[in-house]
Amino acid sequence: MPITAKRRKARKEAEAALARLQGLAKDRADRIGPYADQAREQAARTLLQARGWTAPRLENAALRVEDTVAPRVAGLLTAAAQRVDPVPARRGLRLGGRRVPRGLLIGGAALAGGVLVYSLIRMRQASQDAEWQEHLDQAREQVRETRENLEEKVSKTADKAADKVEKTADAAKEKAQDAKETVKTASGDRSKENGRPGR
Repeated sequence: MPITAKRRKARKEAEAALARLQGLAKDRADRIGPYADQAREQAARTLLQARGWTAPRLENAALRVEDTVAPRVAGLLTAAAQRVDPVPARRGLRLGGRRVPRGLLIGGAALAGGVLVYSLIRMRQASQDAEWQEHLDQAREQVRETRENLEEKVSKTADKAADKVEKTADAAKEKAQDAKETVKTASGDRSKENGRPGR
């Protein structure tokens, strides 16, 4: 068998094997594809959870470095700069050639701040007290006016009621007088009819 025929046969066998393998790979891909999608989604969820877990810890680590390591490094660099400086600067506040202690300065500033805060609070309280007193005075004035109005209305109502009672009493007396006269007249007429003198 010539070499070219062998090559052709080998090429055909290779192509057939490749086609078989591609078909097999396609079948496997169709079967495994949904599992791969699920795995991709699960990996995305897990990555998101890992990032959510890692972010606060990194932030805490950064804050710790900022609060603990950074001041120390800054202090060391400052101290090194002062040692290296050929003409050191005079530090701190000086009054009359004497250095004022830092604690005294901080204490004075704190005292001044405390006095300022206390005075602001007192001023605010005084303004609130004045406002409350004004509202209280207004409420008292309204109560006084309401009481006077009620007293006036009560006295008018009492006067009207007394007048009505008096008129009713006068009307009742008149009716009683009329009734007596009617009774006397009626009894006088009967006595005349009976021949007896009237009472």
